Amino acid sequence: MTVPEAGRILGLERAASYNAARRGDFPTITVGRRVLVPTAKLRVLLGLDAQTADTAA
Repeated sequence: MTVPEAGRILGLERAASYNAARRGDFPTITVGRRVLVPTAKLRVLLGLDAQTADTAA
């Protein structure tokens, strides 16, 4: 998903979302010029996938 989409889930505005991504507050990957947030890692960060969180650590 895009950085602004992930930010909306976290309650952030567009600029704040990019600032948080730049600081490393949530995981991102770069594909070409696009900065994207892997949904699986975001779900683990939010505690939505407890089973995956156990194996990711």
